[in-house]
Amino acid sequence: MNDDAAAGFEPHRRHLIALAYRMLGSRSEAEDIVQDAYLRWHRTERAEVAEARGFLTTVVTRLCLDHLKSARVRRESYVGPWLPEPVLDAQALSPERSSEIAEDLTIALLMTMERLSPLERAAFLLHDVFELDFAEVASTLDRSPAACRQLAARARTQVQRDRPRYGTNRKDADRLVRAFKTAAEQGDVAALVEVLAGDVVLYNDAGGRRHAALNPIFGRDRFLRFVAGIRKKDPDVGAIRYEVAEVNGRPGLLGHEVDGGHFAIAFDCVDGRIVAVYTMLNPDKLTHLPH
Repeated sequence: MNDDAAAGFEPHRRHLIALAYRMLGSRSEAEDIVQDAYLRWHRTERAEVAEARGFLTTVVTRLCLDHLKSARVRRESYVGPWLPEPVLDAQALSPERSSEIAEDLTIALLMTMERLSPLERAAFLLHDVFELDFAEVASTLDRSPAACRQLAARARTQVQRDRPRYGTNRKDADRLVRAFKTAAEQGDVAALVEVLAGDVVLYNDAGGRRHAALNPIFGRDRFLRFVAGIRKKDPDVGAIRYEVAEVNGRPGLLGHEVDGGHFAIAFDCVDGRIVAVYTMLNPDKLTHLPH
């Protein structure tokens, strides 16, 4: 019986984790949700399920909606900016059907999704990313098709308004990240000036677990002053080893500290400059990353 349950579930695991990660912004929480869905699938009279993927999509979506109720409370009391949990295998979280929005797993887009209501997020993801029709979305969310259409439309409008437009191609983004890496390793302020936009913004997510700015830092001058202050307070910062990596599907960095700690950095690049830097320091969000 266990083998039968697994055989019916495993072909859908990637799809379910991809959905749950976009709903929650956390790979570890997404995997917990999907495992819970498997346990429910195991207890289900599976012969009565007409279509396994649709059934499991509904289960995972509803589990995510329930989880977000408590997550909202936790995030309201979160220390400093909250950023999604970084992933290095974005391709493994891509829906089977390809589109620009489906393939976008950037930190910036996930932060935009975070500003949607849970129901808006679910309706938008199910329809625009995973391409369910509104009758299927309605069944999943237990709302009318018209209500789901409105939810998705509101979400789509906000995503289109807030989602960054990446004006730098992949090759240039990789060049900028590598230049940032060299400048950070060498403490070369002039080189940082060359790659950072004047209105660059820095987000530090440490959740109170690490020393970090408690608010976003806006502007290149403030960015550089913050970095200089960190270097002055902590001489080990100059010994951090950086590694270029794919962070949420775009060029990023992994930082390896002398005490064994590590962190991830994601970037937004527009018109040949870095316009946003997302530094993810909270160790609770980094357990799945290589040391």
